[in-house]
Amino acid sequence: MSTAIVTIARDWIGTPYLHQASVKGVGADCLGLLRGVWRAHLGAEPEVVPPYTADWSEPQGDERLLQAAIQHMTLCDDKAFAPGQVLLFRMRAGSVAKHLGILAEVGAAPTFVHAYSGHGVVESPMSDPWHRRIAARFQFPEG
Repeated sequence: MSTAIVTIARDWIGTPYLHQASVKGVGADCLGLLRGVWRAHLGAEPEVVPPYTADWSEPQGDERLLQAAIQHMTLCDDKAFAPGQVLLFRMRAGSVAKHLGILAEVGAAPTFVHAYSGHGVVESPMSDPWHRRIAARFQFPEG
C-alpha cells in the first residue's frame, strides 16, 4: 500500500484541467497528474512525453498509453486493489485505453484521483461504471 503516492495525488486536487499540462495548481490532464506524482515520488520522468491529441490515437487503434505504462511501471492485475495503484481506463468498450487515475481508497467506499476534462483534478467514487472501464492496474517502481 502506498499512502505516500495517494498523499501526493491528493495534493493536486483542485488543479484545473489543461490538456498536456503537468503543473500542480496551474493545470494538468490525467497523464500530467501521473507525471507530477512520478516526479514528486521518484524524481525525473523516465522519458520525454511527445505531444499528443485528446483522442489518444483512437483512430489508429494504437495502445500508446498502455504500452508506456507496461514499459515504465509494474503490472499488478493479479494483485489485490491497493491505494497508490495506477488505474488505466477504456472510456468505451473496444476503444484504446486513454484515461489514468490513482487509486486512493479501497474497501466499502473506494475512490480514485484523476484529472477529468471540465472538472480538473478531483477524487471520485470508484462507481461500478468506472470499475468496469479499468483496462489494467500498475504500481510505481520502487523509489
